Amino acid sequence: MTAEHYFSAEPTAPAKRGEIEFNVAGRDYKLVVASGVFSAGRLDPGTAVLLRKGDLPAAATTGVFLDVGCGYGPIASVLASESPRATVWAVDVNARARELTVENAERLGLADRLRVAAPDEVPGDVVFDQIWSNPPTHVGKAELHAVLERWLPRLAPDGVAWLVINRNLGGDSLHSWLVGLGWDVARVASQKGFRVLRVSRKTG
Repeated sequence: MTAEHYFSAEPTAPAKRGEIEFNVAGRDYKLVVASGVFSAGRLDPGTAVLLRKGDLPAAATTGVFLDVGCGYGPIASVLASESPRATVWAVDVNARARELTVENAERLGLADRLRVAAPDEVPGDVVFDQIWSNPPTHVGKAELHAVLERWLPRLAPDGVAWLVINRNLGGDSLHSWLVGLGWDVARVASQKGFRVLRVSRKTG
């Protein structure tokens, strides 16, 4: 994996296409993928842990959700499928990733509720009831912190963020850093070398 997968607006690698199949919460998914996008060969293990251990929204859940660093759209697709009354934003700097997410949303019948955008295209007044992310740990601590400092403040007052972090790539130090910024952070799962963190605003 290289930083290009996360931070290149236009990947230089040829777009070799394929499909990935996986199951989440009893539902089967088949998504289009392509080279030049994060984890194009399989559902990323961290993403799989997050979708298995995070508290997925129920069918009756309403609100606005955000998938930060959506890649080809596995998290956003699951959120939109699980919660047909919610709106889901899928954000990525990678244009190829966004194109794939749009295509996958259309294939799954989610295009009316799954909004795909570059980070700067998200209106500044949109707040999010839930944020989900397998953030870019491979590009360095500064870049990772910048991503989270940009999006976490846009949580609704009673909102919650679900993050998955590789333990060997700073999962525990990130937990401490978020607490230091004033967030309420709980480690809800640790599996296959990944930490699943629940982040919310402190009350009281």
